[in-house]
This record gives sequence, C-alpha cells and structure tokens, in this order.
Amino acid sequence: MTHRRAVYLMLLVTLLWSTAGVVTRHLEAARGFELTFWRSGFNAIALVIGLRWLRGPALWAQLRAAPRLVWLSGLCWAVMFTAFMVALSLTSVANVLVTMALGPLLTALLSRLVLKKQLPTRTWWAIALASAGIAWMFGHELGQGAEVGASATGQGVLGMLVALGVPLAAAINWCVLQHVGHGSKASDALEDMPLAVLLGALISTLAMLPLAWPMQASPHDLTLLAGLGIFQLAIPCLLVVKLSRVLTGPELALLGQLELVLGVLWAWLWAGESPTAATLLGGAMVLLALLANELLAGRQAPNANASLPQANEINPTHSRREA
Repeated sequence: MTHRRAVYLMLLVTLLWSTAGVVTRHLEAARGFELTFWRSGFNAIALVIGLRWLRGPALWAQLRAAPRLVWLSGLCWAVMFTAFMVALSLTSVANVLVTMALGPLLTALLSRLVLKKQLPTRTWWAIALASAGIAWMFGHELGQGAEVGASATGQGVLGMLVALGVPLAAAINWCVLQHVGHGSKASDALEDMPLAVLLGALISTLAMLPLAWPMQASPHDLTLLAGLGIFQLAIPCLLVVKLSRVLTGPELALLGQLELVLGVLWAWLWAGESPTAATLLGGAMVLLALLANELLAGRQAPNANASLPQANEINPTHSRREA
C-alpha cells in the first residue's frame, strides 16, 4: 500500500468515526452508560463474526494466547470506546471533539520520548497549528459555559475531563501500533493486533453492563447503535490497524483530527448544534494544518526520489557492459 492510498483510507476512517456525535443526538430513550454498552456490544458482535470468518476456530485460542502488547492495545481501545460515549452524554459534541483533538500533540510527545522517533519539522508545525486552533475553541467553550451557570459549567467540564481519556488512550495506542507496525517483525506482529480491537470491545461491553441498567433503548435506538458499532467502530478500527503498517503514530493522530471538523459539521447540519465563530475558526486552523502537512509530504517525496542517483550513474561501467 502506498503512503497516499493510506492517507486516503485514513480520511475514510475519520469520516466514519465522525458520525457518532450526530447519531447519538437522534436516539429516543437510550442515555448514559447504556449508549456505550450497546455500541461496544454491537462492535464486539461484528468483530467476532468477522474475525471468526477470517481466522476460523483458532480465533479463541489466539485471543487467549495474545501477547502483552495486544492486551495493552485492547485496554486503550476499551478506554477510547467507553470515554467517548460517556462524555457525549455529559457535554456537547463540540466540547468532546475539541478535547479529543489533543491527540496529535500527546502522540507526538510519546513517540519522541518512548519510541525515540524523529518527526519531520513540518509535522511539528502542523501539530502546533492544530493545537492552537483547538486551544482557541477550548477557551471559548469554557467561556460560554461560565455564562450559562455553574451547574452547566460543571457538567461540561466533567464531560471534557472524561473525554480527555480518549486522546490519552489513543496516544498510547498509536505508539503501540507504530512500534508493532514498523518493527523488524511487523508482518507477524500485526497479525495479532486486530485481536486488540475485539478485546477492547469486550472489555468496554462488560464494564458497562452493570451500569447500563435499567435498559431503555427502543428498537429505533438499537438500530442506530448497531450501525455505530459496525460502521463507526468495527470496520474503521480494523482498518486503522492495517494502516499502521504504512502511517506512523503521529500521522494517524493528525489525520484523525478531521473527525473534529466533520463531527461538528454533522452536529450542526443534522442535530441543530450550531457551531460558534470560535469553533469555525479553530476548525479551519485544524484543516489548514492537515492540508499543509500532507502537501509538504507530497512535495518532499518526489524531491527525495529525484536526489537518489540513477542506476547508470552508480555504475556506468557495469551499465555499458550490459549494453
């Protein structure tokens, strides 16, 4: 898979991820922990069916024998699955997505400190610009919360604190995937990483089960939550594991920032949550950071290839002999 194709597929992943906020706003009765239980449960069912079809009866034995990195990644997926939906029940879609957008900075720092990976200067600048846009929106949302009263502010801040678990877990997860996907035995190790997504879904479902009672979801709600479990979680998360073979952790996190803009847009168009001017400006900064980073990457790749000596230049004598 080429880098460009991996980028396009990651944008598709982000598009699928961005639908969660607007879909939850159209639920009839399901609320709070029940949202997480059903979404993670349908995710787990879809993954069991898909992985069982791909791996056969050996799936459960492979799950029991999964190495520690698979379990670590699974715990990260569980936190991501759980914290996101709980946060959505406490505060606005924009607040949740703004908080999640700290992911690229945290991922870049972990990649540098833990994996000792050097990042291109353009990526640091892109992260800085995206972080500035996020900070602008974050400050504005806090200011708005203060205007509507202490109770609303407290719930909004609690929601953002819960949402903070998503970028923290994601940063660790992207670094684990980068370590596995770009290691010396990448092809063998990556075979185990889809199991981590299944583990995350199972852990999240079991953790939410005692908290989800009494169940109130209507058939309409179950249909929407099943769609989220399959198309917003199972398919894109498995695809991310595959893309980690080509994209680095910071790239995954940075491209994932498009979820911020799209999620706010869908909530505006189909859920009536109008974005503020600060949200629009901050979102534009995030988009600019993403676009600039990928355009510079595209320009540097041909230049790097052009600087490589051609075969005839390396050994002209050998080339003439062959002629």
